[in-house]
Amino acid sequence: MSEAETFPGPLDAGLEALLFAAGEGVPIARLARALDVSVDKVEAGLLMLEERLRTRGIRVQRHGDQVRLVTAADWAPWVQRLLGLEAQARLSRAALETLAIIAYRQPITRPEIDAIRGVNSDGVIRSLLEKGLIQEVGRADAPGRPILYGTTEAFLQHFGLTSLDDLPPLESWEDE
Repeated sequence: MSEAETFPGPLDAGLEALLFAAGEGVPIARLARALDVSVDKVEAGLLMLEERLRTRGIRVQRHGDQVRLVTAADWAPWVQRLLGLEAQARLSRAALETLAIIAYRQPITRPEIDAIRGVNSDGVIRSLLEKGLIQEVGRADAPGRPILYGTTEAFLQHFGLTSLDDLPPLESWEDE
């Protein structure tokens, strides 16, 4: 039986259905296995789905090899109102600074973050971990094997990003 005979519609519609049903990030390879197609076909289908959803209220979000459906950032205030999330705590300046360092330099250790910020970041890192905006992604191959930190899917959602590629480019100090 060919794919056209087994799928009730286009591949991008099938990917949308699977991602909607999963409700969380799904590895691209798992989507390929579920649909019995190649990873390349899934990637092509995801590109079609992203294009189709560009004018809709949801987006395809990528984090590493994981893909999920998320609310478009433009609709966040209304979704927050619906779910009663308007009172979410804002991030402090120190938290935003630390989060930016991690987002652009990940994976990164706390001593590296401290060196960039010029202050101890223990409390801020603990807070970002509790909020689920960062996570431990491994250990550095250095004395003491310090923890490496990286951003999470929640980070992408919080800032309305579909992937880390959506981060604005860093301007070099020499340009200023």
